Amino acid sequence: MKTWEDYKRHVKSIDAGSKQEMEEIEMLSAIVSSVIQKRMELGISQRALAAECHIPQSSVARIESFKTTPKLDTLMKLMRPLGLKLQVTPLVS
Repeated sequence: MKTWEDYKRHVKSIDAGSKQEMEEIEMLSAIVSSVIQKRMELGISQRALAAECHIPQSSVARIESFKTTPKLDTLMKLMRPLGLKLQVTPLVS
């Protein structure tokens, strides 16, 4: 395997469970990456975002470093002051 994309395709091809797990990781990564990117574009520190959301700064840091998976209500708290919203769309096979 030469690239990360090659590796992901390989893992997804192993079995349905591996494919589903990899796809869930990719979706979470896209969401968290969007939060980080928007926070940085706006010049907001983790500490300021945490204060706005009434959560500890350490929680923001753990979410952004993928050390924890945020609950939906926490994710919504983080997205609101950044001007982001979560949109649900059908999966394309």
